[in-house]
Amino acid sequence: MASQRGESVAPAATPAKKRKGLDKSHYLYIAVIVAVIAGALVGLLFPEAAKSLKPLGDGFIKLIKMMIGPVIFCTIVLGIGSIAKAATVGKVGGLALIYFMVMSTFALAIGLVVGNLIHPGAGLNLAPYDPNKKVAVDSTVDFLLGIIPGDIPVLPTLLAAILVGFALQKMGPQGAPILKAVGYGQALVFRILIMIMWLAPVGAFGAIASVVGATGVQAIFSMFTLMAAFYITCALFIVVILGGLLKVVAGVNIFRLMKYLAREYLLIFSTSSSEAALPRLIAKMEHLGVSKPVVGVTVPTGYSFNLDGTAIYLTMASLFVANAMGTPLDLGAQISLLIFMIIASKGAAGVTGAGLATLAAGLQAHAPQLLGGVGMIVGIDRFMSEARALTNFTGNAVATVLIGTWVKEIDGGRVDRVLAGAEPFDEETMIAGHGPAREPQAEPAPAAPAYA
Repeated sequence: MASQRGESVAPAATPAKKRKGLDKSHYLYIAVIVAVIAGALVGLLFPEAAKSLKPLGDGFIKLIKMMIGPVIFCTIVLGIGSIAKAATVGKVGGLALIYFMVMSTFALAIGLVVGNLIHPGAGLNLAPYDPNKKVAVDSTVDFLLGIIPGDIPVLPTLLAAILVGFALQKMGPQGAPILKAVGYGQALVFRILIMIMWLAPVGAFGAIASVVGATGVQAIFSMFTLMAAFYITCALFIVVILGGLLKVVAGVNIFRLMKYLAREYLLIFSTSSSEAALPRLIAKMEHLGVSKPVVGVTVPTGYSFNLDGTAIYLTMASLFVANAMGTPLDLGAQISLLIFMIIASKGAAGVTGAGLATLAAGLQAHAPQLLGGVGMIVGIDRFMSEARALTNFTGNAVATVLIGTWVKEIDGGRVDRVLAGAEPFDEETMIAGHGPAREPQAEPAPAAPAYA
């Protein structure tokens, strides 16, 4: 909806173009849902035949693994660049970055706590993934899987990306062309990742069918438990954590703010993308009474560095996979995984499949034998995408109000009037608030809408 509402010329042509894009996304969404249901039915009705479908899921996971290194490298290099850019804005940028790091770390920790309380995936005891193990498969299947390139080690890639990012910072203006080239490389990598995600229905069908065929109805209950726990955790995080902060710091009721953003929530729910509502959030935060400089720095930076819903998802999904594979992570492994996700999750914004690649990267770096369980996440990932997107969006809206309050760049009286409905939002304010507010995100901007 960004282009549709951001332009005042030719309104008839633009909506038609956007609807076409939404149709493609919905086709993939529907295809994944159908594939998951079909895979579960095949697994229940024809368990032996379902087990032979495992290569479909394995092939999709290999494709995701192939992209882990490039995704991590590009996003971390550009992320460090955007941190430097935000920090140069001064007090607002520095405060925003500190807040984002604290909140995303807190969200990751909450995911670990909830995961350890409910033990999602426990009892499935799926076979651990061994990339060197030769299994008895059809020669044609073996040939096709062998075509997919091997993965690139994650931790060395992460270290190299951090070093390159800081080196580019030190180069100053000389490093700008290189950073721009990395941006183009990121666009290419994400375009390939989007193409791969169109195979998600095939991968989900094979993975779910083989898992249900091997474990029966218990797999379905385990996946449902994870989804339900994730939705409840996101809801509690929004109401209790974000709502509590908002009330204590700014004196604003979280439910009144959510009512004010109701139209954006509908847009996010229909697209599974918090990115789709970015221009409207900028305009609405300015209309609410937060100053343009604060909104212009906080919102775009938050879309890359304040992904609370994605953070909760990454840690809960990691524990689910570990439990499902019968190799639960000890406390030390969970802490190291938490530290990795704090860094790597900054590259999980903006593109379909990036969150899944980040999850696979974390598992590959800390417990490669768990990668086989990612196939189950592929099947239910889309069902959790709305909660991720809504939580990410709410977190950035709350952050904008909080930072505006801390730096005294918010009109409290206007906030009360707007939330009370005395000064309703006018769509024409989109034109005034859209352009300059997006400048801070110009270089690290994502290549396509995300559902994460």
